[in-house]
Amino acid sequence: MVALLGTGDELLHVIEREFAADIHVRGNEITVSGPPSETALVAKLFDELLESQRRGADLSPDAVERVAAMLRAEHTVRPADVLTQGILSARGRTIRPKTLNQKTYADAIDKHTIVFAIGPAGTGKTYLAMAKAVKALQAKEVNRIILTRPAVEAGERLGFLPGTLYEKIDPYLRPLYDALHDMVDPESIPKLIAAGTIEIAPLAFMRGRSLNDSFIILDEAQNTTPEQMKMFLTRLGFGSKIVVTGDVTQVDLPTGQVSGLRVVQDILDGIPDIHFAKLTSQDVVRHKLVGKIVDAYERYDAKGEARGKGQAASRPPRHRGSR
Repeated sequence: MVALLGTGDELLHVIEREFAADIHVRGNEITVSGPPSETALVAKLFDELLESQRRGADLSPDAVERVAAMLRAEHTVRPADVLTQGILSARGRTIRPKTLNQKTYADAIDKHTIVFAIGPAGTGKTYLAMAKAVKALQAKEVNRIILTRPAVEAGERLGFLPGTLYEKIDPYLRPLYDALHDMVDPESIPKLIAAGTIEIAPLAFMRGRSLNDSFIILDEAQNTTPEQMKMFLTRLGFGSKIVVTGDVTQVDLPTGQVSGLRVVQDILDGIPDIHFAKLTSQDVVRHKLVGKIVDAYERYDAKGEARGKGQAASRPPRHRGSR
């Protein structure tokens, strides 16, 4: 019961906040009273938490809130199936999806050769792809992992950074190293890189290559041009898998330059063995404020578009010959 309800009834307090029902605990017995619809959901919630606990998943306030949200959304997939699906066991912990969309994304990587994951920051796009890549390498499904990013400045100028080319591009690739360090023994990473088993390089280094028996991840793909996206996707070799991740709301390309990630779905829609996974603010697994920030920016952008359309409609038509 302590594991189910949390230390100091921490998880019980979360459940009470989430539902309009009274919950009473006496010994090993839980009594729920309130509107029938709410009591039914609370009963389902405890069933899912008990099943997750039985399968070895750690329960937390965040997990309880996610189970409650999934039950209210009435998905056909059991929340316990989402929270207990292990992707990779590494360094004393198991990496698992935390939302239904994340589970769908992880499953799509297993089923398709090319997967695009499009969504806001903090939704686990790169992290889950990295976990799948490490798992594939450990299972000898691929011979190497290739991690790449376009070296596009987010407000900075690459040329003004000190050091050699590799030292200049290292900050752009650092997030990939950080994820890798969570999943692979840090001491073995330099050896794997030296042996070519793991390669981390800017996108420009992919040109002219054919990548066989590899798990390839293109991160921050919103900063590719359509030409770069085509170049990258056509590197696919035999026995390889590609995952492309990005957030189309955070494009750092020069003004007027089209993002390759924004147009690729229109180009490749309907082609077999290619999957587009959509993640939203509901899938953010960082601090709760991150999801709220994403939603706030989306509302602000939507208002800006509406204002722009309204101003365009209110302009009087120009007459021929007017200057």
